Amino acid sequence: MKHNLQLTIASLLSILFFTLHLADDIVRGMEPGTLTNLTAVPIFVFWLYGTLVLAGRRSGYVITLLGGLFALVVPLAHMRGRGVGVTSSLANSSGHLFFVWTLFAIGVTGLFSVILSAHGLWSLPWRRPRKSD
Repeated sequence: MKHNLQLTIASLLSILFFTLHLADDIVRGMEPGTLTNLTAVPIFVFWLYGTLVLAGRRSGYVITLLGGLFALVVPLAHMRGRGVGVTSSLANSSGHLFFVWTLFAIGVTGLFSVILSAHGLWSLPWRRPRKSD
């Protein structure tokens, strides 16, 4: 399978898992359900645009690389802060398996996207040949 197709699939999965996780955070009260959460919509659209429209281009690789790094922050934030610990409100709620599973899924697909994006950037030619007039 080509690296670009793998990157597209991994990035799309990261976006899907990230949006599901954000919705779960809001439902559980870890994030406020306010209009400020809608700022995530343009971020996800930008990430989706880089994944689908700019696939195989330098700018697409950079966007998916940043999206993958952004996805890696989520599991780190929850594992270090509130959300996953035994004393957290998550331990006494239903659906905690889904919550923790999305953390792992976001981390795996995010890191895989970072690796494939870096590989794609590395394999691009450093200079584009100039077209002669």
